[in-house]
Amino acid sequence: MTVLVTGATGTVGSAVVTELNPTELPVRAGVRDPTATSLSVETVTFDYTKPETWGDALDGVEAVFLMFPPGVTPGRVTDFADAAVRTGVERLVFLSVLGADKLPVLPHRRIERHLERLDAETAALRVAYFMQNLSGIHSPEIRERGELFVPAGEGRLGFVDARDVGVVAARLLTGERRLDRPAVTLTGPTALNFEEAATVFSAELDHEITYPNPSRRAFARRMRDRGLSAGFILFMLAEYQATRFGLTARTTDAVAALLGREPRTLAQFVADYRDQFRP
Repeated sequence: MTVLVTGATGTVGSAVVTELNPTELPVRAGVRDPTATSLSVETVTFDYTKPETWGDALDGVEAVFLMFPPGVTPGRVTDFADAAVRTGVERLVFLSVLGADKLPVLPHRRIERHLERLDAETAALRVAYFMQNLSGIHSPEIRERGELFVPAGEGRLGFVDARDVGVVAARLLTGERRLDRPAVTLTGPTALNFEEAATVFSAELDHEITYPNPSRRAFARRMRDRGLSAGFILFMLAEYQATRFGLTARTTDAVAALLGREPRTLAQFVADYRDQFRP
């Protein structure tokens, strides 16, 4: 059985590869440019927008980790899923988003519904806000200004560690675990607002991290000054607007149920990534 991981260099895809790598199963990483990566598994050229890359990527594959990357239409993802099942793929795990069940207009929900109709075992992982966003896109403000600079108001998030999501995905891909329903919501153990998150950061880093609670305009201006694209800034504004409205405070025990242990806390995450937050 070969497992194909799309988005293998991304936040979750890389965690899936890391978890699968020690197993005896062949793992294939689907990436746009294999020459630009140094993964320790087989890599193959793969692009949702280029169907000519799908055949080699799917050759001999029985399980696929599906992403919905920026710049790709939902139809490309569902067309690829159809092609995967036609070539013999028996199991697909799709990385969805928290609230896809509540907001049917989301493209993720369209993909979920399509997967449910396929003649294959499928699972959708509706994930909460990744802790890795803080060590990634938001780390410059933490390092250089000592700030969690996000326009989230007083809203709460069920911060989840992408490494936990990667383990869940890997166990579903190998068949070690199965869902009793087509989708599951994955969150961390506690919903925190960013004031509370700043307190966690301060304690773990031994210096003060604040939450200035910026306006949407101030956030957009700061991100623009950093050189981020207008489209990505709008995406983040929409994401944090949902938090401001109180739509992201939900937590579940799904990670614990699927892994047999509690999900990582924000304090554990900050301790593990401490070097990325130091000035």
